[in-house]
Amino acid sequence: MLTRCKNAVSEVLLWGLTTVQHNSGFAFSSVELGIPLVVSTWPLNAQSCVSCIIELAKINTAFSVYFTATAFLHVVCKIRRSGFSDELMDLLIAVLGQFIPARRYSNRYSSVLLLHTAGKLMSLKTNQSSSSTVQLIEIELSKAYLYRVLKCKDSDRDSIYCLANVYLAVLYYTTGQYQTAIDHCTLVTRTQDHSQCSSSVVQGELLPKMDNDNNIDNALGLAVFYQYVRQAALNQQQQTQYISFFTTELLAHYILMTSMSVINSRKLTQTFSSTECQQYMKCISSTQKLFITDVLLFMFLHHLSEHKLCLHSAWQKRQQLSAEKNDHNTPDLVELLQKSAIEHLTTFRQMKERDFSSITTVVTTDFEALYAYKCGHYQRCLQLSTQNVHTLLHADGITIVPTYPEFVQLMDDDIACMTALTLLAYPDCRSPEFIAGQFEDKRPYVCFSQLTLSLYLMTQCQLKLGHSVTSLKQTLDYVKVALRRNPVEWTLNQLTLQLTRRKGISHMEMISD
Repeated sequence: MLTRCKNAVSEVLLWGLTTVQHNSGFAFSSVELGIPLVVSTWPLNAQSCVSCIIELAKINTAFSVYFTATAFLHVVCKIRRSGFSDELMDLLIAVLGQFIPARRYSNRYSSVLLLHTAGKLMSLKTNQSSSSTVQLIEIELSKAYLYRVLKCKDSDRDSIYCLANVYLAVLYYTTGQYQTAIDHCTLVTRTQDHSQCSSSVVQGELLPKMDNDNNIDNALGLAVFYQYVRQAALNQQQQTQYISFFTTELLAHYILMTSMSVINSRKLTQTFSSTECQQYMKCISSTQKLFITDVLLFMFLHHLSEHKLCLHSAWQKRQQLSAEKNDHNTPDLVELLQKSAIEHLTTFRQMKERDFSSITTVVTTDFEALYAYKCGHYQRCLQLSTQNVHTLLHADGITIVPTYPEFVQLMDDDIACMTALTLLAYPDCRSPEFIAGQFEDKRPYVCFSQLTLSLYLMTQCQLKLGHSVTSLKQTLDYVKVALRRNPVEWTLNQLTLQLTRRKGISHMEMISD
């Protein structure tokens, strides 16, 4: 499978590279179409994704950005078709972090391998160059891996069970889902035996920023400073172990109380729950081996309690949740993947415009307009599409928009039906043949231009927003110009423009009647 996929990618890249000497813009556009063809046609896995990203970046970093966007959309298609499988989790983590996750085996160490992968993924969130959407995807994927940990046969060991729940609590707290964070903390605090948990501590460097007070970061920073002062005073050699760690049970108590404070501040209660405070203090006093970070966190919380941070004293304990019931929220992940794909596609357009604006006209907001339309933001879509039409109407060159399944999911039902009819009429147009002549012959049937997409979106938004007939007539005049300028052999372009024209005329006839 990997060899076939690599051969397909190599064929596309080789064809593009051999033509770059003659027409670099033409070669760029060909590889631009070849990437979604590879993703849509050939089975992808974590190894092939890493290989593709690395090889594409060697040619042009824009291609690796484009592949990432297409891979995100590919995962969304797979999720909607058959659910969020372990293979898709591995594929996503490979695209995000460009490393191969630990393989799953049905032995007693499977939960340890999954926990290691979740921790490695959580550590990626410290990369400040990533967009906020990508960081949210990393968080959601981390949650998914941790739920897989809880489903493993050997996760009933207290150390694995408690550690996975604490990390889940941290992630839910980070995304503002405080009640779910409380539920996972409760699973830890209700565990009777924590003797094994000392062997599995929470690694502070994996924890994201959790609150505006930065208590976690402050505790870690002060712990490092304490170690430095202690070494200087006692003339000791440096010892880094246990400085950035937290005791699992104690951190669960801390997150539990801070989550309750956030939830119940909206209820205007005035005091900490004495029961929860007593349990936290009892846990502190009974823990045989405290880390300095544990003590600092407790002191921070004690300081806050003196200022009467809000906690609900009558908070009711909840029943223990099963990992199967409280599973990963797939709709949230789908939305994040689509949004991040649009961000990557927009970046790709900007990179193309930067490199090829001297030989062809490229607008950078066509995918942004398409996503605005999908989300029902018609005024924003109309604004972007109108700007794009004015830029592209009399411009030279064609910048393509693919209509492979990964991209059709962003479009409306009419476009989806039209692409399906095109596929019925020309069933070979999506076959994975990359020989130069055959590859080029496919373009008229599997993509249309930025201008065509912009005109379609512009018309649709005017219809939905109830614009005047005068405004609609002006848009249809633009469509006529585009039809005259469009090469006859570009079938999908012609069909989409004719569909746009028919929609506008039908609406005006309905109004006149």
